[in-house]
Amino acid sequence: NYPNPFNPTTILRYDLPDQSHVNIVIYDLMGRVVKTLINDQQTAGYKSIHWNATNNAGQPVSAGLYLYTIQAGEFRQTKKMVLLK
Repeated sequence: NYPNPFNPTTILRYDLPDQSHVNIVIYDLMGRVVKTLINDQQTAGYKSIHWNATNNAGQPVSAGLYLYTIQAGEFRQTKKMVLLK
């Protein structure tokens, strides 16, 4: 994600070599789902998605460390991001 740390938004960029089902989910440090950004079939190519530091209910989340997981086909990766307020 860029920028990292961020306030109030960050952009997650990724490249899909083939069409596949993409799932991008943000978690807090307790492992609870904060926001599901994408859970959909997507075509190949360079993609990006913005996160505006809100949860699935649209409420702002608190400052801190968050984890996001990108899953596309057999690929799965988890990374950290920091929200500063």
